Amino acid sequence: MHDLVIRGGTVVDGTGAAPFVADIAIDGETITKVGTVAEQGREEIDASGRLVTPGFVDLHTHYDAQAMWDPVLAPTAWHGVTSVVMGNCSVGFAPLRRNDRAFPLRVMEAIEEIPVDVMEEGIDWDWESFPEFLDSLERRKHTLDIAAQVTHVALRAYVMGARAEANEHADEADMAEIERLTEEALRAGAIGVSASRTTFHRFPGAGIVPGTFGNEHELLGLADALGRVGGGHVMQYLGNPTDLDHDLPFTRELARHAQSPVHFIISDTEWQRRLAYAQALRDDESLEVYAHVSPRGVGQLGHWRAVEHPFSKAPAMKAISDLPWAERLARLRDPELKSAAIAQTKEAPDAFFRGFAFDQMFELDETFDYEPDPATQSVAARAAASGQDPYALVWDIMTAKDGAGIIWVPITNYKAGDLSTVRQLLEHPMTLTSLSDGGAHSTRVCDSAAPTFMLAHWCRDRTRGETLPVEQVVRWISRDTAFAYGMKDRGVLAPGYLADLNVIDFERLRLHKPFLADDFPGGALRLLQRADGYDATIKRGQVTFRHGEHCGIYPGGVVRGPQAARVPAEAAIR
Repeated sequence: MHDLVIRGGTVVDGTGAAPFVADIAIDGETITKVGTVAEQGREEIDASGRLVTPGFVDLHTHYDAQAMWDPVLAPTAWHGVTSVVMGNCSVGFAPLRRNDRAFPLRVMEAIEEIPVDVMEEGIDWDWESFPEFLDSLERRKHTLDIAAQVTHVALRAYVMGARAEANEHADEADMAEIERLTEEALRAGAIGVSASRTTFHRFPGAGIVPGTFGNEHELLGLADALGRVGGGHVMQYLGNPTDLDHDLPFTRELARHAQSPVHFIISDTEWQRRLAYAQALRDDESLEVYAHVSPRGVGQLGHWRAVEHPFSKAPAMKAISDLPWAERLARLRDPELKSAAIAQTKEAPDAFFRGFAFDQMFELDETFDYEPDPATQSVAARAAASGQDPYALVWDIMTAKDGAGIIWVPITNYKAGDLSTVRQLLEHPMTLTSLSDGGAHSTRVCDSAAPTFMLAHWCRDRTRGETLPVEQVVRWISRDTAFAYGMKDRGVLAPGYLADLNVIDFERLRLHKPFLADDFPGGALRLLQRADGYDATIKRGQVTFRHGEHCGIYPGGVVRGPQAARVPAEAAIR
């Protein structure tokens, strides 16, 4: 008798092979048979007419704070994800001096928009070193597996103290200690090293985050530490998108020093040049350089309760910003306030309106597909058709539905009006599907539903271009993401692999509109997004979700470093 048998599902096994109907047997935390399973299971799931996929692996999250108080990690866990990687964008909390943590917290708030008071209230700061951080994380309950990267910002802050915040360069003594701590973190189980030189990461009104343009020898020192430890770790590098002539060769140097895969983020800006360079590094020098791409437009959401919204800089709005929500909503319905705030915003546009045309703004509702037609669905088109001021239309959309209306503004990956460029990015051999930002940007971004979007939109619902084969998309978000970060024990449905799976009613799979919850520490707000269609999610052989509801069990844990491929326990039977 097996512990769990999933019967008669259409298996999409993560390898890219065509789907096939089979049973899957699980014993303990391991898949033991795929094919015809004659034996009974102590528990069985009828998967007839359902897709059975590996659990999805999300490479780009910022659950460094939330994982310390939340054992579920919603909304990511609601979308078939069974493993996440955090410590991205060079932002993290280890090593950390517990009584001198203001700077790392400010960086997390500035870059990832997680309020400092939320983190202070929600986290028990019971570690200092990176090994102690992993131990602390391991003591907590988890629904998912969590892998963590050690980050440049945290290392600099720990070693250099106030000098790091003052944006001084690391000297030789600093670098010796930074490299020692990096090796210590990797040997303790960091999945990799994360560093950044992007100009997009800034303190409000105070310039680029300190350390972003530290001497390049700092980053090469991190890469050297990786190279000395070896063993399949990775380096994530957020490069300078405005200076490719310098940045691309420097990416090559990082890969050579690290002797490990280097990962960077890409969008629809100069992507051909970046990917051609990455391909040449693989073909000519056997260097592994991968680009991470979002499967849909990357942007922000505008709504009244966001930290910043389209009219938040207007003096008329500041006068009501501290009112309780019910009172504020009543004032938002006042025509005089509306007229005053719109006039003030036109005089001094908020960043939401600066640089973004109204034909790149869309109402996000229950039927939204994230590939809307600007000619008919944008704020510009709707305002022109109704003879309305587009500013007023944005106001009305946000005020509708008792103030729960949302405007979506894609900043990258949607400039041409559809996702045709994104498709080319997704299909390139040097890219990986990524950038959910789970745990970050709590009131302005909600992209953790990316796996559901990938399956529903790209494999079934797309009308503005061809769809993609489900077996290809499943491979991208399971095997490829897992193996790229050295987790070769998961992402495939075959004997010997970790029993992380989803049972999906593909016809019912759909995303709901994001909504606000006040369940962060201190009652702080965050955006969440649910989905229909997940009959079950299984983590390490245990059912963690049924029909979207958490089962109250926590089989997840901490992934300590790269995971070797598992030896098959039994030959597959087809």
